[in-house]
Amino acid sequence: MTAQTATPRSLPRPTQPALLPPVAREARYGFTTQQVHAGADTGPVGHGDRVAPIHVSAGFRFEDPDTAAARFSGEADGFVYSRIANPTTAALERRLAALEGGADALVVGSGQAAITTALLGLLQSGDHLLASDHLYEGSRGLFSENFARFGIEVDFVEDHADPAAWRRLLRPTTRALFAESLSNPRNEVLDVAAVAGVAHAHGVPLVVDNTLATPYLLRPLEHGADVVVHSASKFLSGHGTALGGVVVVGRGFDWGAHDDGGAPRFPQLSEPSAVLGGRSWADLHGERCYAEHARHHVAARFGPVLSPFNAFLVQQGVETLSLRMAQHCRSAALLAAWLERHPAVERVDHASLASSPSHQRARRYLPRGSGAVLAVTLRGGAPAARRFIGALELFSHMTHLGDVRSLVVHPASTTHAHRTEAERERAGVHPGTVRLSVGIEDVEDLQADLRRALDAA
Repeated sequence: MTAQTATPRSLPRPTQPALLPPVAREARYGFTTQQVHAGADTGPVGHGDRVAPIHVSAGFRFEDPDTAAARFSGEADGFVYSRIANPTTAALERRLAALEGGADALVVGSGQAAITTALLGLLQSGDHLLASDHLYEGSRGLFSENFARFGIEVDFVEDHADPAAWRRLLRPTTRALFAESLSNPRNEVLDVAAVAGVAHAHGVPLVVDNTLATPYLLRPLEHGADVVVHSASKFLSGHGTALGGVVVVGRGFDWGAHDDGGAPRFPQLSEPSAVLGGRSWADLHGERCYAEHARHHVAARFGPVLSPFNAFLVQQGVETLSLRMAQHCRSAALLAAWLERHPAVERVDHASLASSPSHQRARRYLPRGSGAVLAVTLRGGAPAARRFIGALELFSHMTHLGDVRSLVVHPASTTHAHRTEAERERAGVHPGTVRLSVGIEDVEDLQADLRRALDAA
């Protein structure tokens, strides 16, 4: 048996530095202090390095056969193989868990990998996933096409602001609810507490994609969510240089719960496993069983590994997250208000605006700002959108968001091109809609760039 090819009967844990303050202690600090210091490696692995070093090693040496056996039996902490854990990625996991207020975190190779890992830790053939209809297109395609091939059924809730709409689509086989805290591209705010209440009344977890909000604007776990995922490639990294994803697991959900018929809702976590010598993940890890199962049985098996170099880049970005997000949000709100008044603009979707159906939820959930992504619909339709994008100079035309640079894309012909016209209309994607991701440039310069483009449109 080799570490490369076998899931160990053990669950070797990433080394936790002896002097690492627990998340509960770190919570006494402000967010910006935590984004710089939380989870810092002060123990023997890092040798006191002020900046987490890049550990570019596929595997890790054992001091002796007893140490190797102890790590594989779960009796000792330590690193085994970078597909499971690496000191650089572990440092990033500790920091992101602290920033989201979670009990544990797992970083993977992309945001799409984070969603896949999180949900495949919960779902199996015959199960049902209930998701918001207002999703990133990659997530929607993953659920409706790829998960369908695994025998997982999915329904999409059109009115995700209405808890009753979620309840109507629940099934006995529903095993998770999924939504975005801020939707892409319409900037709609999820009522996290209300949807979490629906999920918990049915005995299942709520998984929230918090990419567009980031933990600086919203921590869904504090409002009842059970699992949070991010595309770390976006605002967490912030510079458009690295792909990455993270799964953060909260506290308190009963992973060993049974349904009304007495069957376990998550047998993969609560029933004995031959891989674990007849024990279950819940027996071994209690409240942390889902996080351990996702790490060792999903991510390690499917292999969406985050490279240590990308983990380093993401961690560098995280250290300035609050500063960037404050500028992103301030500029986005100013531009949204100005664009809404422009005669060439038919509609602006941004929760900072009083005209937004999400405005009151934004006041409740997003006191620090409503995010940097907005949808702007031009009166001239697709031809106007084409001229508008062609005239921009500071906004880069690309399918990305969350960069320090401002970005623009035409969703109807790119990200949403494979949706039906009715589906695009429901998502707020019209022929004249452009998606803006507002960067950290001087807002006066961005306004001038947009003004020139609107004149051209």
